[in-house]
Amino acid sequence: MRIAIDVRKYHDFGIGTYIRNLVHHLALIDRETEYVLLCRPEDREQLVMPNENFRAVVEPAPLYSVSEQIRIPITLRREHVDLFHAPHYVLPPLIHCRSVVTIHDCIHLMFPQYLPGRLAYLYARLQLWTAAHRSDRILTVSETSKLDILRRFRVPADKVTVIYNAIDDRLAIPPAAEDFERVRARYQLKDPFALYVGNIKPHKNLERLIDAFNELRKETAFQSLKLVIIGDEISKYQGLRRAVHRHKLHKHVRFFGFVPLETLGVLYRLAGVFVFPSLYEGFGLPPLEAMYVGTPVVTSNVSSLPEVVGDAAILVDPYSATSIADGMRQALMDEDLRGWLRERGMARSREYSWERSARQTREAYGEVMERAEPL
Repeated sequence: MRIAIDVRKYHDFGIGTYIRNLVHHLALIDRETEYVLLCRPEDREQLVMPNENFRAVVEPAPLYSVSEQIRIPITLRREHVDLFHAPHYVLPPLIHCRSVVTIHDCIHLMFPQYLPGRLAYLYARLQLWTAAHRSDRILTVSETSKLDILRRFRVPADKVTVIYNAIDDRLAIPPAAEDFERVRARYQLKDPFALYVGNIKPHKNLERLIDAFNELRKETAFQSLKLVIIGDEISKYQGLRRAVHRHKLHKHVRFFGFVPLETLGVLYRLAGVFVFPSLYEGFGLPPLEAMYVGTPVVTSNVSSLPEVVGDAAILVDPYSATSIADGMRQALMDEDLRGWLRERGMARSREYSWERSARQTREAYGEVMERAEPL
């Protein structure tokens, strides 16, 4: 069997993390199947093939373009592919082989304002509908996302398989003592801090997090506490800056932007509490990453987050700044609770495994081919 995987988002965040770990662990468990990785031209030399049964093929079609609707089917036919895995929601309708698509969430339908315009929204909506109905199997990353897919696309429940994400293996490597000192010095982290990691978009609820942080700092015990926000494209959301200045917190809220994974691992471990008050997540990987290294987590009681963290985090109402502040206070001040959260969080995060996810994905490939009628 020859399987093609679209890895053009290999170096991205989010879906890129999914692709990198899936390919890596498929290589560890499957040395028989032929894998064709469709990559961008600039990635061809950087993409190290994990085994001899993996081969990179350049696919120059831009993402989310008309060109990919034509070129990808041609490439798959030329490479004699039996099954194509689209790890995001684009599945060209002219594909001749069996197909598996991963729909991580329905965020583009729920928050269309994140797309460049109405045309982009219509394209995303059409592609999601096409992928959901034309694919032989839909993979998704939580039961919450599965329910969203079933509700919006009216596909049979047995067509959708939930396969959870897991943390990047590199975060599991304990940093050296000098790494902690380097990060403290580089980012001038002299005071205790609460940490947020993720995209900087309205549904991440960061303005309300800043409001909650302001409530907390009014108490004497938290006068030295800082809030560190890590995420890209901060400049696009001026409401965050305005919230900081409204509360006169410009000396106490730090925006770091992008940081390398090795630095992120240190910051997770240095934080007094990790706070993730998102209003919607398909999975929500950052809380799991913080739990893995033993940092107490405060997160939302909505969407997929309770499903992912279980009883190993403090769940709060993300629509209430007071509820978020109360959760942070508990996580920072109650030493018995901190110890319990650390123990439960580390145990919970280790229940997720990329190896298991890769095996389940490979099983899904096999099931699709076994059930397939000859084309």
